[in-house]
Amino acid sequence: MQISLITVTYNCAEDLRITFDSIRNQNFPDVEYIIIDGGSKDGTIDVIKENEDLIRKWISESDHGIYDAMNKGLKISTGQVIGFLHAGDRFSEIDVLSSVAQKFSSNNCDLLYGDLQYISSKNSANVIRHWKSGSFSQSKLSNGWMPPHPTVYFRREVLNNIGSFDTTYRIAADYDWMVRCLKTPDIRVCYFDKVMILMPTGGASNRSLGNIFRKSSEDFQIIRRNKIGGVGTLLLKNFSKLGQFLRR
Repeated sequence: MQISLITVTYNCAEDLRITFDSIRNQNFPDVEYIIIDGGSKDGTIDVIKENEDLIRKWISESDHGIYDAMNKGLKISTGQVIGFLHAGDRFSEIDVLSSVAQKFSSNNCDLLYGDLQYISSKNSANVIRHWKSGSFSQSKLSNGWMPPHPTVYFRREVLNNIGSFDTTYRIAADYDWMVRCLKTPDIRVCYFDKVMILMPTGGASNRSLGNIFRKSSEDFQIIRRNKIGGVGTLLLKNFSKLGQFLRR
């Protein structure tokens, strides 16, 4: 089984080194690693070229935002299973990808997800927030439940059925994609009860107060458009995150 792993980059040379090191340490060999760069000017391209032995395909060109870049990665991927690992993110252990492949091979699974920890960008041993996903049921969508998208892996057939990211959303297209996917009748979803990804704090959706408000606005549009709830769903989605700062 081949896993297509996609990383989207823009002016993030040092973060990318961390991600490359993490991928090198994985004990799963059949990875189609794809880099989609948005035309970086800070040395990111040099880092990519230094690690071309690790990369199956890479592109550097201007794009229309992170989800446009992610769609480019999806378009050129060929693996049976697909996932994303963003620059600066890293796998929690060396066997994450081999465990993912094993679960897709042995289970009736269309989509798999696990747990995630947010870590300090200055000290990776300092866990800021623990995202314990828990098991899936479609009824949870109306409560604002969603797995952490960096832990999500899915079969190519899911992509063919659901389609790519809706780039009319600038910050929450991953939430829209997950909702569309998880509300699909009869989709087979597997929960991997393990921390899969370590993510440094400071993602695109929470870098500024404006982004936080924009994300909430987009989340509400997605909730209404997909008919999974209303204002209550949005509130539950946001308030449910508070407990993640207390769990370890």
